[in-house]
Amino acid sequence: MRTFHRLPRILAITVPLAAIVATAACGSSATDAATAASTPVATAAAPAPVDGADGVVSQNRLGVGAAQTAAQAALAKCQADGLGFVTVSVVDRSGNVQAMLRGDNAAQHTVEAARQKAYTAAAFGANTSDLSERAKGDGATVADLPGTLFLAGGVSVKSPNGSIAGIGVGGAPDGMRDQACAAAGLDAIAGTLG
Repeated sequence: MRTFHRLPRILAITVPLAAIVATAACGSSATDAATAASTPVATAAAPAPVDGADGVVSQNRLGVGAAQTAAQAALAKCQADGLGFVTVSVVDRSGNVQAMLRGDNAAQHTVEAARQKAYTAAAFGANTSDLSERAKGDGATVADLPGTLFLAGGVSVKSPNGSIAGIGVGGAPDGMRDQACAAAGLDAIAGTLG
């Protein structure tokens, strides 16, 4: 048989009643109120807003006009060099394509190569020609990361806050020629990056 222990009914009523009476008896006097009013209270300055503090993070990225300008300038450079069969891709830091131009007679593989070079440059904040050494070695390397391509031809687009985009070119017979075209795209928008 279960036995329940209950607080005697008189105590259940008396204890809360005693607390109410004690609170009333200990009320503040005029002297206490005057002391409290004259005592300075320290206030903390409101903290400066922090990006993401409210659960939202702002993202810097190229506007559509700048992305188009960069892609057009990169393709124009390649065309001037007799390399009109390349693809140019401009992506944001997350790898989302913002602008893409596929030159006349550009092979299908150049589309993905340009996008991957652009993404690699944007994600790592460096030109892909400078990153190629990181992709070498025994065992797993950064080259194993999905969607990346550590071949020359991608340039990082930076604002004062860091890498915000990448310009990638694929299809030239030499990756450094791809990169020269991508650099021409960056040069075309450099004055707008702040």
